Amino acid sequence: MDRFENIPEMALAWHRAGTGAVLATVIQTWGSAPRRVGAQLGISGAGDLVGSVSGGCVEGAVVVEALEALSEQKCRVLEFGVSDGDAFAVGLACGGTIRILLEPIGEVLSAGLLADLVAARYSREPTAYVVHLDTGARRLEITGHGSQFRMDRSGFSADGQSFVAIHNPPLRLVIVGAVHIAQALVVMARLAGYDPILIDPRDSFASEVRFPGETMLLDWPEDALETVGLDARTALVLLTHDPKLDDPAIKRALTSQAFYIGALGSKRTHAMRVERLVADGFKPAQIDRIHGPIGLDIGAAGPSEIAVSIMAEMTRVLRQGQ
Repeated sequence: MDRFENIPEMALAWHRAGTGAVLATVIQTWGSAPRRVGAQLGISGAGDLVGSVSGGCVEGAVVVEALEALSEQKCRVLEFGVSDGDAFAVGLACGGTIRILLEPIGEVLSAGLLADLVAARYSREPTAYVVHLDTGARRLEITGHGSQFRMDRSGFSADGQSFVAIHNPPLRLVIVGAVHIAQALVVMARLAGYDPILIDPRDSFASEVRFPGETMLLDWPEDALETVGLDARTALVLLTHDPKLDDPAIKRALTSQAFYIGALGSKRTHAMRVERLVADGFKPAQIDRIHGPIGLDIGAAGPSEIAVSIMAEMTRVLRQGQ
């Protein structure tokens, strides 16, 4: 939960405390709008705020409208044009227009539905919140929005009638092998929005000196992965070159929903890995999920450049699929 913007969670807490709350969501943008579609601002009945829908340039007006909507318990759709002057003030090259949906918690967005969304977010289950703007019907869906989940992209349905807000868990990168490449990779992963987790039973490798402040599990990979779990928002990178460490992790990953599995090693090393997996009963379609040798072929030399190639390949798979 560390990388969640906890806006739905705060709105639910305000509602349960009796203060009242409104969720403001950017549902459309034109031009150089300050925030992307799906960005949210939570407003309490006392005027407390969490999140943002415009980087600050229209928040004041949104709050006024939100408190009125809360009092009336009615949904509102607002539209704001961002002038070039205001856009420049928040660091944009030019102006734009944003359309914002206001949903008071209670009669409009039920506390029960919001609680279900919060529970799904907590359990790391990718969930789409769908609202039909004409009828007011609201529901949660976990299927049918594959490309939107993959791209983290909220937006209107194909028929233009429903707005689909994508709530994805934070990305995670699980690295087996606290080696030199991992030292560069964890830094890059954090910059790209991942929460990295290092697994290595060798305490001389997985040490606070080598990885200050990072999450490390000094355990055998098969046991550590049982604790961590591998879901559809998790990438697994294997860097040890040691079948005793890599193979058990790969076997668990091949039966998981991990969106990326990459293993360090030469073509010959990977061919031997494939032979072992075939002997253990894994099918070609499963084995083909492994990216080995790991990373895009960019002629990388040295740990940092190899880390760049790994991050690039992870990004391609995340956004474009296998």
